[in-house]
Amino acid sequence: MDILFLEDEPTIQEVLTEYMRIQGYEVTCVQDGEEALGMLKVRSFDMAVLDIMVPGVSGLEVLRYIKEERPEMATIMLTALGDEKTQVQAFNLYADDYVIKPVSPIILLKRMETILRRVKRTKSQEEKGLVICDDSYQAFYDGKPLELTLSEFLLLQVLKKEPKRVFTREQLILRIFNEDYVGNDRIIDAHIKNLRKKLPENYIKTVIGVGYQFREEVSQNVSGKT
Repeated sequence: MDILFLEDEPTIQEVLTEYMRIQGYEVTCVQDGEEALGMLKVRSFDMAVLDIMVPGVSGLEVLRYIKEERPEMATIMLTALGDEKTQVQAFNLYADDYVIKPVSPIILLKRMETILRRVKRTKSQEEKGLVICDDSYQAFYDGKPLELTLSEFLLLQVLKKEPKRVFTREQLILRIFNEDYVGNDRIIDAHIKNLRKKLPENYIKTVIGVGYQFREEVSQNVSGKT
């Protein structure tokens, strides 16, 4: 996930940036509003974390630009301004969250994670064809959630991630249950049968004498995705 971080106080910027990077985010730091606008015009980001009181163009103006030009981008206002008027301004410009400094880096990361998860789930629901949302353990078809059990979801997820591979039943059991499952490997056949009933298209191919494979051509024809 790519984060644009607008913060003009060096210590705060350094500390929070380090926490974000440890969490796996790619962070681009800017110290004034003009620089933030310049970055937004040439690059795409998943989220912007914006201080309000920065040199030049304010964080609120950057927020306004984002919501007009990049409405899909998530936004968090991170500021020392705790007055009601400023908070209302930010939410009127459709900020996703408003965090008052000082803030615990861990709490900020959790709020970022929650917003990004919600945004990702919303995008998944808007996409056509079969879409798998790994972090929420949900599958969607044309934006509508599929009512899958956890085992069915994991089975579909494994097959879709490696569409060129044919999996044996034993391999699928290890992927889904690890080494905890004790029983007949025909349990996979039962899950496949149920999946085929729940999927609008025939995404799963039986390879006689071997096992199962994801039908990549169906995914491409329906959604343009692999």
